[in-house]
Amino acid sequence: MKLPQRIHDERGSIAVEVAVIAPALLFLMLLVVFAGKVSEADGNVERAASDAARAASLRQHPGDATTDAQETAAENLAVAGVPCLSLTTTVDTENFGPGGTVTVTVRCEASMADVTLLGVPGRRTFTATAVEVIDTYRGIGDSS
Repeated sequence: MKLPQRIHDERGSIAVEVAVIAPALLFLMLLVVFAGKVSEADGNVERAASDAARAASLRQHPGDATTDAQETAAENLAVAGVPCLSLTTTVDTENFGPGGTVTVTVRCEASMADVTLLGVPGRRTFTATAVEVIDTYRGIGDSS
C-alpha cells in the first residue's frame, strides 16, 4: 500500500516572513534616524559654542563679548536647522583681558518628536563648552 505524498506548498510563506521581520526593520531604521539626529545636533551645538567663544574673544569689553557670543550661538544653530525649544548661552568673562580666556557654554533643548515611536523622550538636551584664548597683544597699539 502506497502512502499519499505530502504536497509541499510554500505559498504565503514570504508574506509571513515579511510580517515578522518588518517591525524589526522599521525599529532599526528609526534607531538609525535617531542616532543621526542626535549626532548632528551634538556636532552643531559644539560648533555653535566654539564660534560663540571665538566671537566673544574678539571683543574689547566683557558686556559686548557676552552679547556677541549669545547672538553668534543663536545664529549658528538657526542656520544649521537645530530645532532648539530653549537655548541658553552662558559666557564666563571672569578672566577677560589680553592673554586671558573666555568660556562659552551653549545648552540647547531640542525636539525629538519625529522619532518618538522608539520610546525616546520627546526632548533631548545638548550641552557644549568652548574656551577661547584672548589675544595677548590686543589693544597695545591703541593709544587714541
